[in-house]
Amino acid sequence: MCVEAVPPPSRSLTRRGVLAGAAALAGTLAAAGPVAAAGDDTTASDRRTPGAPGRPGRLVIRGGTLLDPATGEVTENAVVVIEDGTVRATGRRGDVAVPRGVEVLDAHGRWILPGLVDAHIHLSTAAEARDAVRNGATSARSGSTSFYQDIAVRELARHSPALAPRLRAAGVFVTPNLGDTVLADPDLTPLAGLKDGVRAADALRRVVEVNVARGADVIKTRVNERAGLPEQDPLAQVYSREQLAEIVAAAGRRGKGVLCHSYSEQGCHDAVMAGVRSLEHGVFVGERTLREMRRRGTCFTPTLTAIAGLAESSDPILAERGRAYLPVLERAVLAAHELGVPLAAGTDSSDGVVDPIGGEVELMHAAGLSALDAIRTATTGAARLLGLERTAGRLARGYAGDAILLNGDPLTDLGALRQPVAVVRAGVLV
Repeated sequence: MCVEAVPPPSRSLTRRGVLAGAAALAGTLAAAGPVAAAGDDTTASDRRTPGAPGRPGRLVIRGGTLLDPATGEVTENAVVVIEDGTVRATGRRGDVAVPRGVEVLDAHGRWILPGLVDAHIHLSTAAEARDAVRNGATSARSGSTSFYQDIAVRELARHSPALAPRLRAAGVFVTPNLGDTVLADPDLTPLAGLKDGVRAADALRRVVEVNVARGADVIKTRVNERAGLPEQDPLAQVYSREQLAEIVAAAGRRGKGVLCHSYSEQGCHDAVMAGVRSLEHGVFVGERTLREMRRRGTCFTPTLTAIAGLAESSDPILAERGRAYLPVLERAVLAAHELGVPLAAGTDSSDGVVDPIGGEVELMHAAGLSALDAIRTATTGAARLLGLERTAGRLARGYAGDAILLNGDPLTDLGALRQPVAVVRAGVLV
């Protein structure tokens, strides 16, 4: 045995974990814009005062052009009625009853879309969570954190929706070298002395078990080294198919899916054959693997934003890597789309910089997707990956009252998605 045979930790959030998360995230408030009372035509987003981010809101969005990504239907002079943070009705103005006394957000001259979904983002602070929402990402999936900060961000979002996106947390990375992450929880510390790192089956299971015990919604692992570190070779494989299958099986026994950091074609293929739920980055994924992904329903989250960002690096190795990888990844994205592989938009934002998810949608379009299909990768497609297909990705009855307002038509200019003029999270103007 590589790890001492002790019982797995408690499956409930510990007092230690709650206190650590509260300490990390304490003291942060977000500004929520005011809205006008029903019957008042003042544009709410033009007058901002402190709001009450802790409660789901009651709000009417009135007068804009509503896009439903699921159908492509466009409704002009639309009305969206949100009560208790949930959409109660949508339609053309005059066809939808507006409850009296409910606050109104005037959207005349603007486009109304559901809040976007960032399917791969690293949120370690309250400030990053707030920035993600302000950029239009009202739902998200964590790509892991070092000390379970994402689980605290998820709880922050539940208590104060305007301060953070609805989040699927991944906990800590299942990776051969945990580094200081062994200090994230005392139940991980036995792994620090392993000569070969986290590679044996019992060690892999241990990290999964601790993650689930601390409240992780999904499990994150890797098959290749990192592209963002010049000293690493992104094509070098760190886990075999058998090791990945052990991780997937351990997660599956607890009802969790696995997302896998990948670059090489062999690594991508091994990850898919091992049963991962989604392939992340996947620059050199080949046709045989894409066809297997289509057969299995495995999702592809290419994080074009992160790869494009490498090309802007001051490090010559990273810059060259980014310039070489981006066109390859663009071709892979288009091939995946044409084969019918599910695609999800993710920025891979980290280290305090939160890239707008709208930029990832633009890059999807640049890779060859239509504007509407690109929008779907950050709405209905990403929501399906996160298990939120009946909650996020649309503004329809019963869905979350999350919306963005844009100054331009995203079907002709996706650049409008980069800077929403207003964001509504659970019926509250952020």
